[in-house]
Amino acid sequence: MQSIQTEQAPKPIGPYSQAVQHGQTLYISGQIALDPESGNLVQSSIQDETHRVMRNLQAILQSQGLGFESVIKASIFLSSMDLFGPVNAVYGSYFTEPYPARETVAVLGLPRGVNVEISMIAAFPA
Repeated sequence: MQSIQTEQAPKPIGPYSQAVQHGQTLYISGQIALDPESGNLVQSSIQDETHRVMRNLQAILQSQGLGFESVIKASIFLSSMDLFGPVNAVYGSYFTEPYPARETVAVLGLPRGVNVEISMIAAFPA
């Protein structure tokens, strides 16, 4: 198991790695809308918040030579299912078919009071 860390994504806010590589699989921890440069949350709109989350995920993928086409599974956590439409639209704009497997759930609370957190599993080419 190898811990992954890139300065292009926010530093972990707890005892976890941004991502872990095990074999040919990359497990990316849940990302929230923290700007890696300023450390500030991006919450001007749910669309902006979701784009920041996706850019954080993209930075971790790219640090390992991967892109969204390598993602095989995503998990989306929302503060309310009322946000599903706009989050889904932004999320979908980062992918082309075949899409990864995914679940989306609403939870009671997310770190730092954010509205969306997304984690991913990606596979390295064989």
